[in-house]
Order: sequence, then structure tokens, then C-alpha cells
Amino acid sequence: MVWVVSMKLLRPHLDGFYAWLQVSHGNADIAAVFKTQSSYETAGWVVAQKGCWSMLKGGLVVNVSGPADLYFESNNTKVDVWADSVSLQPFTHEEWKSHQDESIEKFRKQRVKFQAVDQHNKPIANATVTITQTNSRFPFGSAINANILRNTAYQKWFTSRFKYTVFENELKWYATEINRGVENYAVSDALVQFARSHGIAIRGHNVLWDNPIDQPQWVRGLSPNDLRAAASKRINSVMRRYKGQFFHWDVVNENLHFSFFESKLGGYASTDFYKTANYLDPRPTPFLNEYNTIEVTDGAASPNKYLQKISQLRAQGYKGPLGIGLQGHFGNVNLPFTRAALDTLASARLPTWVTELDVHSGPNQANYLDQVIREIHSHASVQGIILWTAWSPQGCYKMCLTDNNFRNLPTGNVVDKYLRRFTQGSDGITDSNGFFETSLYHGEYEAKISHPNGIKSFNLKNINVAPNEEAE
Repeated sequence: MVWVVSMKLLRPHLDGFYAWLQVSHGNADIAAVFKTQSSYETAGWVVAQKGCWSMLKGGLVVNVSGPADLYFESNNTKVDVWADSVSLQPFTHEEWKSHQDESIEKFRKQRVKFQAVDQHNKPIANATVTITQTNSRFPFGSAINANILRNTAYQKWFTSRFKYTVFENELKWYATEINRGVENYAVSDALVQFARSHGIAIRGHNVLWDNPIDQPQWVRGLSPNDLRAAASKRINSVMRRYKGQFFHWDVVNENLHFSFFESKLGGYASTDFYKTANYLDPRPTPFLNEYNTIEVTDGAASPNKYLQKISQLRAQGYKGPLGIGLQGHFGNVNLPFTRAALDTLASARLPTWVTELDVHSGPNQANYLDQVIREIHSHASVQGIILWTAWSPQGCYKMCLTDNNFRNLPTGNVVDKYLRRFTQGSDGITDSNGFFETSLYHGEYEAKISHPNGIKSFNLKNINVAPNEEAE
């Protein structure tokens, strides 16, 4: 089924796209696709239903000017598609950046005011105020792998920057049980010890993976009964071993794109695994973890399909905590779509992290990384970012931050820029009434107030700068 309307695109713009859709009966996946003179651009997906209007919220980056046809497409040829309130809202890059700045000030920072007074409670004018952050409230980390265990230069570079990490492959089932019944956690144990010895918090990635090709080789041909027993043994083994040592667990990785366990064990397989995980290790948050939800318009893992998966887990009886993991493997960058996707997912009101952030190699890699981090950080729903940049002498998965001598690449410079920004303090001079006002990122701070005549200084510690609801 195709529904077509003509529109005009203006270059260069970032366009937010909105439409309300309904189908004649049942439900259907609907894509909004713009046909220009040179390409087809998918702006977003939604699951439309009979009897109620569903909002398709998406976006696209416009690099051409001229007429375009907008198609609402579905593979379900038996339904009619109805559309209403179709809107394309163009923004210049300056307007987009201004909105990001406003969001960061509103959601990531707080205005604070200090007053310096003397022993008689009289204001001290012209005092020097120096505010230093001691702990950031926004988690920003990177993956590591076994290479860090035997490379002191890598260790020094990493530990001087990050307090959050995840293991690249070392905790996955195919790494810890290559042969059936022979478990080997030596490498993951060593990585845990390394991280904990440096005060680095760890995400658990992953317990199980729904992609058939990412199972241990011996698992793929098991009968349903044998698979159920093997999966139960795996989840009990890994989660009991590391109980209380991770702050998240990716319980069933990529179970929107794939369904290995569901195809063999039934449609409740993921739900049962989440129930077990929350029982075995109740402190960390169990996460879903999926790709192409915020990066590109992928019908299999669209924001609406992600929300459907959450609703399915709840309907099947999982009532425990749950987190939204968004891998974030970006090629070309479509900021309007990323923002729209995060807006849609925010309706679930669940902890949301970007868990494996990288940008494919190319001449614009560092610039795209800069844009993506800024966009994600400016969105109120995102609680943390983990980069997928574990170093290897043969090269990284998609994106390295350093060369093999641990000198920053342009991508590393981008990351360092944000690390400085997230942890920056402030300094200045008190006014005639002894006040100094500034805007600070959420976190913990120390302040030093120096008397203008140099006689005495005052030190304030454990200053907590938090969102208004927490500060109250």
C-alpha cells in the first residue's frame, strides 16, 4: 500500500517530520519515505492501527533543494492508510545547535549562587571564587578488552579519562564456554579486577545473545530441551559469579532483530530470562540492548517496535526494573531522526543509555562523533554514554580514539573535549554584595573563596549540584 503527497525540500536543513496515521483494519508497519530527484530518504516508522491515530515522529537531513514526493508505505497490501496533520519543520544548523544549548542548560546544568561574607556576616566584594568539580553526575565511559591487561600505556590513557566501562567480547557466552561444560572466566575476572581496582564501574555485556551466529558453536544445533538447560546454566553461572559487581546487565542482546531463543524455546523466552536475571542479581538494572533504533530508520528496531518489546515483556509477566540500551553505531548522521527516536522512547520512562557509541570511519568521522555526542547529551532522557572504542593493535571495531602509541586521533580529541566540558568548574569575582553566580553541570564540587586583600581563604567541600527536584 502506498499513499503519496508532494512537498518541497530546502537545502541545507535539518527537518523534523510528524504525521498521524491510521489503517483501515488490524495494524501495519508504516514507513514515511521522501523521494527526491536523486535518492529515497526514510524519515521514520510507526505501527499504525485501526480505530486510533498513531503518531509517526521522525526526521531527515536535507542535502538537496526542490520538489519531493512523500510516500507512506507498508508491506501489508490489504490495508488502506489514512494520514492527517502531516508536518515537515525545517531548522537551520544554527537553530538546531541553539536548541541543544537550551536543553543542556535546562537538563544537564544548574544555576548556582554563592555569597562570600566575613566573620561579621558582611558581604565580601571582589573576592576570587574558584569552583572545581570532584565528581561528574553524567556517566561517560568506553569499552575495554583484554589488551588493556598487559599494556601499561593503554591503562594509563584509559584510567586518566574514564570511570565507566563495558567489556567488548570477553564476557560473552562464546568467550567463556568455547566447549560445552568447560567454563573459563579468567580473562573476564582479570578485567573486573582491573576495573574495580581503579574505581571504574562496569556494565555487564552480555548474558545471552539472540543472534544465531553469535552463539557458541556447540549451542546452535541443540535440541530445545538441551538448549533450555544450557541457557539456564549459562545465566546462573555468569550472573552468580559477578553478582553485585555490575550496575547493568544486557540480559538478551538484540532481541528485536533476532529471535534465536524464541524460535526454539517459545515466545516467552526473553521474558523468562529477564525474570531469572532480576532474581539472581536484583541490584543492577536488566537492559534491553539494540542497534539501529536511534542511528537509522530500521523497521525491525524502530522506536515503536522497541516500545512494543517492552510492552510484550510486561504483558508476559516481567514486572521488574528494565533499561533501554541503544547501541549507537552511526554511519551517516541524521540528528532529527535521532532526536525524534529518543523523544518516542522517553515515553516509556525507563533508564536510557547509549551503550556502544561509535561512528564508522570516513573523512567526517570526528565531526560526526562531535555532533552525535552533543545531540545525545542534550536529550533529557539519556542517563549515560558508553563508547564502543576498545583498543586493539590490529584496529578497533569501527572507531579508535588513539593510535598504537596512545596519541589521540581526532576522535580522541573530540572525546577529551567533552570530558573537559562535563567536568569543568568555574571561577570569577564576587560582586559588590558578595555574590558570584554561574551555571554548573550536575555533579559534586569544591569551592575556594579568596579574600581580595589576600589575608584569608575559605574552602567549601561536598557541594552537590543536582536537578531541582533532587536539590530540594
